[in-house]
Amino acid sequence: MARRADPNQGVYAISVAADMAGMTPQALRLYEDRGLLRPDRTPGGTRRYSQDDLDRLHRIGQLLDEGLNIAGIAAVLELERDNARLQRENDQMRHRPSP
Repeated sequence: MARRADPNQGVYAISVAADMAGMTPQALRLYEDRGLLRPDRTPGGTRRYSQDDLDRLHRIGQLLDEGLNIAGIAAVLELERDNARLQRENDQMRHRPSP
């Protein structure tokens, strides 16, 4: 049986990730410098991007297309992360057995 890839595991080099996201490697470095992205690193320090990173890059691209700047994108991504966490907590509370 084939093993399913972990969407958090960094497997793509920066040039491949940039190409897949329709961005430049310099843009990916900038997003990392600004805290929008945290790719895995090999023991030698080479960046490795995961499918989750690529999904995040696509979201960054959408927000850029909507006219947001880096600070605005950071705020939106943080709000989306918080909203997803709250939704998970809400779902867990709804599915708890009644005392």
